[in-house]
Amino acid sequence: MIKLGFTRAYATSLQKTIATNTSNRIKAFFAGMGVTAILQSSTATTMICASFASKKMIGTTAGLAVIIGADVSTTLVAQVLTFDLSWLMPILILTGVIMHNRYEHGGRKKHIARALIGLGLVLLSLSIIKESAAPLGQSEILPIILQPLENEPILALLVAGLLTWMLHSSLASVLLIASFASSGLINAHLGLLLVLGANLGGALIPYVMTLKMGARARRITVGNLIMRITCVIMILPFLGMIITALDSMGIEQSREIIHFHTLFNVLLALTFLPLIKPLSKICRKLVPDQEEPVNQEHQPLYLDETALESPTIALAGAARETLRVAKVVEDMFADSMAALKNEDTNIVKKIISDDDTVDKLHTAIKLYLTRVNEEALDPKESDRFVQILSFSTNLEHIGDIIEKSLIELISAKIKRKNRFSKEGFKEIQDFHQTILGNMKIAQAIFMSEDPKLAQQLVEGKASVRRAAQSSSAKHFQRLRAGVPETQNTISLHTDIIRDYKRINSYITSVAYSILDNASSHKDNRKGDDA
Repeated sequence: MIKLGFTRAYATSLQKTIATNTSNRIKAFFAGMGVTAILQSSTATTMICASFASKKMIGTTAGLAVIIGADVSTTLVAQVLTFDLSWLMPILILTGVIMHNRYEHGGRKKHIARALIGLGLVLLSLSIIKESAAPLGQSEILPIILQPLENEPILALLVAGLLTWMLHSSLASVLLIASFASSGLINAHLGLLLVLGANLGGALIPYVMTLKMGARARRITVGNLIMRITCVIMILPFLGMIITALDSMGIEQSREIIHFHTLFNVLLALTFLPLIKPLSKICRKLVPDQEEPVNQEHQPLYLDETALESPTIALAGAARETLRVAKVVEDMFADSMAALKNEDTNIVKKIISDDDTVDKLHTAIKLYLTRVNEEALDPKESDRFVQILSFSTNLEHIGDIIEKSLIELISAKIKRKNRFSKEGFKEIQDFHQTILGNMKIAQAIFMSEDPKLAQQLVEGKASVRRAAQSSSAKHFQRLRAGVPETQNTISLHTDIIRDYKRINSYITSVAYSILDNASSHKDNRKGDDA
């Protein structure tokens, strides 16, 4: 809840912080620390870096520096959370609940409220774990179960790594280990081994999540894994000395666990920040560049897998991809007139190929949207979700009308060598220009969600209907006058105008959804003010 709340409230700002502070390793390090302190998740920061790297926004060196900062930041958060903050728990939860109810449609304030509730629940859960684990310290069976882990370091590392994988958070895993230590369930030696395993598991999570991403993204998670494994190997021989040093401080065992977690990541930072350029070279050798497919037309460009945890960013990416589909459909429609005018079969083939692109991108958008957590969306985002899905579907229908109907009509005209009358073709061209203009307006409405522009498009639908009726009337007048070209294209003319009207209906639907949403959100704001 903390991660989701802050990600949705400040996702763009956090991403901008990383993107604009990677000019050198020190700035990148502190950017990673700052962002992770807010997100409470080094994994989330790592995935942001991997996403930026895949888009060539940051290099491997800068990305690794950000991750080192993120690793150190999680240890500082753990240091804070191990203090007795139970008194703060009811304050955070109560404040969060009040804010959440007060700002149900308040956007950022609602997300901040969710983060406060999450932080309160974290403090509550830690106190419950301590209380529940206390009686286990007197168990006779548990030491027998845990004894093999202490004598088998590799097994202890694997168990802790698996625990971290299940929790999907190294921070949560380390806090749990510290709770076990404070209850006497595990001794210092086993606790430190489990912390090392938790750090390995924390690097494994983003590595697996980026396996299907490009080479640039995988280099960062591979580098993170290399750093963690190297530090574990460096520290294992000196574990006994470290335990002695921590014991000499006279602090409780749970604090020893957290201090060791901090020591591990500080050592990692001191070791690898100076060596980050050689490490990035090693990563480039281990994960070489792959040859990208020549044809990228069918591949989505803006559906960022790493943005799915932030619905605001995910919806923005889906909207951009939908706008890309709209541009392809607009080009198809413009090309259809060129094919009709010039009787060019090559343009016909291009339009058919473009429709394949539209179909594949539409499928990708639908599948991507199914992975966005609808329950986490606020009312306005839910409306945007429906808008994107509806507009992309309508664009796919327009593509089918162009490819399956208009192109068949154009191909038949070319095959039969029919000719429109001069007046008839002028009417078709004018009608085409009107629909093409409406396509451009619809795209602007979709991105801006401007109710005034939407109203303009809706009002224009009536003029399109009148123009269609006028064109049909003039066409029949030419038939009565016995114009030879009109008789040869008697059904062709009316069928083309019919398809243009159908296309315009799909275009106009985006305006209706914008107007409906503007009205509903206005009512919601009135309700909040009341």
